[in-house]
Amino acid sequence: MNASQTHNEPMRTAAATCDGGRDFIFVRDFVVDCHIGVYAEEKGVTQKISFTVEAYLSPDVKSLVDDIAEVPSYADIIDGIVAISRQGHIELVETFAERLAVHCLKEQRIVSVRIRLEKLERGPKRGVEIYRER
Repeated sequence: MNASQTHNEPMRTAAATCDGGRDFIFVRDFVVDCHIGVYAEEKGVTQKISFTVEAYLSPDVKSLVDDIAEVPSYADIIDGIVAISRQGHIELVETFAERLAVHCLKEQRIVSVRIRLEKLERGPKRGVEIYRER
């Protein structure tokens, strides 16, 4: 707690601080077998890739009548990950992340997206995290 914060104030999260407290939908640690990698030993085999996506919503997006049509769906994010993974071999995790950002930002109620991809096999966890805005 910092000096300007009272005991009754909640601590702000890093995401809230970076994005002005904007609401977001998310998919965390979704693991998919992908044909991905630039090195010879990564060709012709799949690798487990973990995806974490935070899709930040326009301020006017709210669920007022408890209807799925009111808000973007995290199922669409999952469907995008699976569809991109089935398009064939991708050399770079950065390319996959960019394609997924484009997919997510097609939904007009999503104004920005943070995407993290992590390779889970063949060495230490490694990957990329990108943030893209409309």
